[in-house]
Amino acid sequence: MFMRPLLRFVPDGTKINFMRGRFIGLATSAFLSIASVVLFFYPGLSLGIDFKGGIVVEARTPGPADFGKLHAALNAQHISAAGLQRFGAENDVLIRLDAPSGHDAASEAATQSLVDRVRLAVAASQPGSQVLRADAVGASVSSELFRNGLLALGLSLLMILAYIWVRFEWEFAISAVITLILDLTKTIGFLVITHFEFDLVMVAALLTVLGYSTNDKVVVYDRVRENLRKYRSMDLRSLIDLSINETLNRTLGTSSTVFLAALPLAIFGGATLSGFAWVMLFGIVVGTSSSIFIAAPLLLLLGEKRLRQDARAVAKR
Repeated sequence: MFMRPLLRFVPDGTKINFMRGRFIGLATSAFLSIASVVLFFYPGLSLGIDFKGGIVVEARTPGPADFGKLHAALNAQHISAAGLQRFGAENDVLIRLDAPSGHDAASEAATQSLVDRVRLAVAASQPGSQVLRADAVGASVSSELFRNGLLALGLSLLMILAYIWVRFEWEFAISAVITLILDLTKTIGFLVITHFEFDLVMVAALLTVLGYSTNDKVVVYDRVRENLRKYRSMDLRSLIDLSINETLNRTLGTSSTVFLAALPLAIFGGATLSGFAWVMLFGIVVGTSSSIFIAAPLLLLLGEKRLRQDARAVAKR
């Protein structure tokens, strides 16, 4: 026996005319993406240690951190260019340093010596202080990681294009990839505005957002393709509106579930997970809205004539 879900975001038979505002949606998306590209070049992303290189030390003091004593202890160890900031609790401190230049064994030894001096300074600043983590990434390694991260994003877009091209007609594939690029640029703009560090964790967040957004668009595209065969005389604009309305409950239900799952991580996840979770939350909102207001209008613009003609030809055969 089929049971109807208890919670429905919109009632059955909803007939919202989404395509009426398609030009406003496309113009708004284009403006936000262009603004995000401008922000990417200036002021730019806040690169993390993975992509910028350097040394990051996480320390914990027995009571509230005294930054004056920490600076004095670091200066006593001849470390004057350290950046200190509080993260998480009042007794958690993040210390940032530039890594010694060079790629040889002498540079590695200098880096280790610098980390050891930071450990001594932390211990001397407040009795009972301890270093929780110390990471060091050289310049050559960081540039390679940055290049590989961008390569991963590019390859994911190409694989998504190939998948949708094989599964659907080319109009679907082009519309989906253009929409995903717009989603990606907006998310990068969000990273610039919020000053979250762009590191390997953020690359993973962007790839997750791309995957989620692709899944959301495939759901809508599947219903469009089914309705192309079912309603052979309906114009494409009305058919896309019908398809979005039919999948709206599923789209909003899935998005709300993922959003609520990521929200506690954003609020209580601490410095390690909160940035990843906030990017996920933003990507969920952008990916869900773009499936309706960007991907569908692009499909209408690209396939208004050919998709309907192909459906009628199939019906005649």
